[in-house]
Amino acid sequence: MSTSLPAFARPQLTALADRLSESRRFIQVVAGPRQVGKTTLVLQALERVGLASRYASADDVIGQDREWIAVEWDLARAEAASDSAGAILVLDEVQKVTGWSETVKRLWDEDSRRGIPLRVAVLGSSPLLVGRGLSESLAGRFETVRLSHWTLREMRDAFGLELDEYLFFGGYPGAAALLPDEDRWRRYVLDALVETAVSRDILFMTRVDKPALLRQVFALACAYSAQVLSYTKMLGQLQDAGNTTTLAHYLNLLSGAGLVTGLPKFSGSEARRRGSSPKLLALNTGLVTAVAGHTFAETRSDGELWGRLTETAVGAHLANGELDVSWWREGPDEVDYVVRHSGKITAIEVKSGSRAGTLSGFAALAGRHSLDRRLLVGADGVGVEEFLESPPDAHLA
Repeated sequence: MSTSLPAFARPQLTALADRLSESRRFIQVVAGPRQVGKTTLVLQALERVGLASRYASADDVIGQDREWIAVEWDLARAEAASDSAGAILVLDEVQKVTGWSETVKRLWDEDSRRGIPLRVAVLGSSPLLVGRGLSESLAGRFETVRLSHWTLREMRDAFGLELDEYLFFGGYPGAAALLPDEDRWRRYVLDALVETAVSRDILFMTRVDKPALLRQVFALACAYSAQVLSYTKMLGQLQDAGNTTTLAHYLNLLSGAGLVTGLPKFSGSEARRRGSSPKLLALNTGLVTAVAGHTFAETRSDGELWGRLTETAVGAHLANGELDVSWWREGPDEVDYVVRHSGKITAIEVKSGSRAGTLSGFAALAGRHSLDRRLLVGADGVGVEEFLESPPDAHLA
């Protein structure tokens, strides 16, 4: 194994290495957005476990023929047969192979019947696309290791970013090496991260009738991140927008690729949640600033922009933690985020810069729904830095 792997290890490394060290039990699925360190994590785990291994990526496959999986599997079986401890097969970007889950299921079940000690890990860039294959064919045969965008603590430990830098540049480890060249950083985020995710993780894998509209929806979500925007207003700002169903579908695709999402309005009725206007949210603040094109100095000096960026960072931290996150507003009263976790409800307000104001939304929401906790982030509440450094559920009820 190469000795050039990064020394920094994400917290999920220990869990993955422990699972791969066990006797063959489940397929390990490592899922998450592009450029969050999935391949690096698996290679670090292989190095830590020390078993014979074979790594193969579907990025190198012409035509994404599922027979490629069978060929790689047979080679890994030979590795397992030559060592009493067994071996590990890693299939990267596996969702690009049409029908991959059926093939993996067949081969995995063959090994189970024959007692072949081959452990398997599959990696995928889009949780939405990987998840489709898992639910269709591999139920009961896998465990998931989920990687989200890098947190403030990780970016600080690995690259020395402080809070303000993290709020502006976000949690992309590959782009951090380009700082302080802001123009070069911005081009890398837009070209190598965003466009690759759109073209290779969405357009290449899913039927999208209006690719230009999909890109417009992404840009609009970044421009209005942490703001509620009705689908009707979106239609008025987008060219060839079609209908609200198309916009909702495109937001869902962008969310599955780990780019942007639309949070529903908090309600006791699931139907009302689904039919509500979305609160647009970039899942990494670096996307907001890369699309906006303003410099760090310009953004930091604009209280309104900085407040929105801070609210985006808090919302993304919650959403990336796979929590049930929504928003709430009635008339002039608003709550930035409402989180359901372990059967309890926490209302969250973010106060930063020019966004400081009243907390009337808490009382108004509590008058309509039972709340277990009111949480203020910023101002006199939990500090923004402390909140972003903590696990997403650390301050919830």
